[in-house]
Amino acid sequence: MRALVLSDIHANIDALQAVLNAAPAHDMVWDLGDVVGYGGAPNEAVDCMRALGKVHVRGNHDRVCCGIASSDSFNAVAYKAVQWTRSALTADSLAWLSNMSQGPVMPDGPAVSCVHGSPLDEDDYVIGMGDACAPLLYSQTRITFFGHTHLQGCFSLSDQGWSQPLQRFNRGNDAVQMSLPLDAATRYMVNPGSVGQPRDEDWRAAFALYDDEAMQIEFFRVPYDIAAAQKCIREAGLPGRLASRLSEGR
Repeated sequence: MRALVLSDIHANIDALQAVLNAAPAHDMVWDLGDVVGYGGAPNEAVDCMRALGKVHVRGNHDRVCCGIASSDSFNAVAYKAVQWTRSALTADSLAWLSNMSQGPVMPDGPAVSCVHGSPLDEDDYVIGMGDACAPLLYSQTRITFFGHTHLQGCFSLSDQGWSQPLQRFNRGNDAVQMSLPLDAATRYMVNPGSVGQPRDEDWRAAFALYDDEAMQIEFFRVPYDIAAAQKCIREAGLPGRLASRLSEGR
């Protein structure tokens, strides 16, 4: 089984289309949340993701933009994006977002969990090893895919201790990929990175492919039409910072 793992699309349909065009052959798609928010094409992103499969975990922006959670914790820029997104979403898109599942979701039996923040709290930010310790210890599954931070990476726990086995890609403009072999006795927290708004100082769209037969995860970065995504944001009247940060990768 080969699963395409996507997270934090944030209504960036140009990045999402580039990812889908570049993705290797796969059997299913696992969505870790935040389909909307920040970007200028929320309905297009929802329509695309709805057509790709049934494994969708809600993100904090999905919850807030469809009105089932408060935006009180959001900064001014994110709040403005929420207000615009709510006004732009169709009734069908709102209904779909409202019915997204809360993680953990286990799409492959007891082997794998899909969450947005962490298996302990859907709003947790797992940024460093200290944040990953409790989720690695207490997750119901050996492998947990998570998003939320927009930082592509991996944390692991084995008899040899804690580690971060994935190094960041060299920054550039070309499509790149990296393989992570999986050990059957190791527990993993894996972030495929953000499709639509990376924050690891690499502007390229990020995603991952999980292969349970080859026992590996492949991480990818692919270029996309940033100018088109930025134009979409500006034409929507969204804050300019949401456009400029796409080229900065932060």
